[in-house]
Amino acid sequence: MNAAKPLKIALAGLGTVGGGTVQLLAEQAGLLAERTGRRLQLVAVAALARPQGLPVDGIPFFTDARQMAKDADYDVLVELIGGAGGIALDIVKAALERGKSVVTANKAMIAHHGVALAQLAEKSGAAIGFEASVGGGIPIIKSLREGLAGNRVGKVMGILNGTCNYILTTMLEQGRDFDDVLAEAQKLGYAEADPSFDIDGIDTAHKLAILAALAFSMPVDIKAVKAEGIRHVSALDIRYAEELGYRIKLLGVASLTDAGVETRVYPAMVPMSFPLAHVGGVFNAIVTEGDFVGRTVLEGRGAGARPTASAVVADLVDLAMVRRTPTFGVPVRALTAKPAAPADALHSAFYIRLMVKDEPGVFADIAAALRDEKVSMEQVIQRGRAPNQTVPVVMTVHDTGEAALLRAVERIAALPSIAEPPRLIRIEAL
Repeated sequence: MNAAKPLKIALAGLGTVGGGTVQLLAEQAGLLAERTGRRLQLVAVAALARPQGLPVDGIPFFTDARQMAKDADYDVLVELIGGAGGIALDIVKAALERGKSVVTANKAMIAHHGVALAQLAEKSGAAIGFEASVGGGIPIIKSLREGLAGNRVGKVMGILNGTCNYILTTMLEQGRDFDDVLAEAQKLGYAEADPSFDIDGIDTAHKLAILAALAFSMPVDIKAVKAEGIRHVSALDIRYAEELGYRIKLLGVASLTDAGVETRVYPAMVPMSFPLAHVGGVFNAIVTEGDFVGRTVLEGRGAGARPTASAVVADLVDLAMVRRTPTFGVPVRALTAKPAAPADALHSAFYIRLMVKDEPGVFADIAAALRDEKVSMEQVIQRGRAPNQTVPVVMTVHDTGEAALLRAVERIAALPSIAEPPRLIRIEAL
């Protein structure tokens, strides 16, 4: 491709991110041309209706994104429709089959179909950029594919969902419970009408599957990710966490261990001394650990029109400068499937909150259940007495096998003195 020629861009989807991308390409046209040596030219757009207030006058407009992908004259297709399948997947396949490169912010599509799309790209000589699929404006994909290429990465973890982080931060700052803050987040537009994709950890699971594939040179395996959300986290738990020296965050954690790969999403108690504990609001942050570089931390806005558009255009700049990297850092043939760590290999320290009827002998029964499973208590908090009433008992336990702890907790939950299901939160070892 002659460097003097513009990079011709066809863009599908003019929602929040699509609109932001169009604005960035227009406002930063001169800067981008200086940095790449060529113009980044929007030559076609597709949306269900012609947009208002965007600089797309005179650009060919399609209401059928499939037709645009098949027939328009472009070098790179930018897919910003979303969804694991449907139109988004159809147009990406159509572009790659034509030998056209693709840039996307579609985490669900990459998590479910990334390897197949990478194979198609390699066959046709195209490239796939998906920096915007994880972490909004945080350049974590480039970091793993290129910046850490000289390292064996053993762990990647982070706060990957701004909605959950906003809810947990507000609960901490205002002492309010989950349902109340969620309702407010929906009114403010930080949470969807159906928030399950975010608060049940599904969004984070998609992103974590992508990061694990990049970090460990393995195929994307969304089915291996165990996801737990934040519905059960209460204001009471957040207060106790603060007292114990922790903040509760929804984490996605991928670790390469001797027993296999562990990919899990869960609310965790993060020590105040660790940077993730202080990431608030809608911000995201991602930590990587490499054998030569050690620990790196990237933090920034994890969503929104401008930060995500910044990531989309970063991929376009790479294509304009003819910088190509295999989709997952190595060719598809070099991706090596790795076993998932078995359940009996999973260990963690834990916080346990029990709502207990204050009567004699209760604590002895609880301690016996833990003792029988060889679970060692670290500390216990129980303040005051309220005979014949329910009081909270909080315990932390030392690093223990998760399966053993769950057996002990099941036994504790069956005790007549336990008034509601026990609450467990992992204490993240960092």
